[in-house]
Amino acid sequence: MKIALGADYYAGLAMKGILSQFLQEKGYEVVDCGARPDQPVDYPQIAVAVAKAILSGECEKGILICGTGIGIGIAANKIPGIIAAHCTDTYSARMAAEHNNANIITLGERISGIEVAKEIVETWLKSRFLGGPHQACLEQIRALEKSS
Repeated sequence: MKIALGADYYAGLAMKGILSQFLQEKGYEVVDCGARPDQPVDYPQIAVAVAKAILSGECEKGILICGTGIGIGIAANKIPGIIAAHCTDTYSARMAAEHNNANIITLGERISGIEVAKEIVETWLKSRFLGGPHQACLEQIRALEKSS
């Protein structure tokens, strides 16, 4: 599985680097969508880069990191076709997959320790969408994207 990985230049680069290595050790292919230490960029641009990697089919899922995980997630959720879920624990990561079919999770470098972040990522990647009644809610969310 290919995973798009992106982080805010000002808060997220350290966690991005560690998670990239972690994912590769687990057998995932990682596509680095920025930012890079030598390339200052605002997080909405990184959210767009990860979203494009998913929507184009280049990657199946994405992980975005900023200081809290909130701002970068808000930016990602403005892009039709993206369901980004902010996760701070393994339960929210599992629900993001099982109930919301989130194609992106967001993490906060300033609020989650790296070991917790690894557990969140691993839980999300191993969990599968359950469909059923959750499918109807997703269809309603998609309809909201089209009606705006």
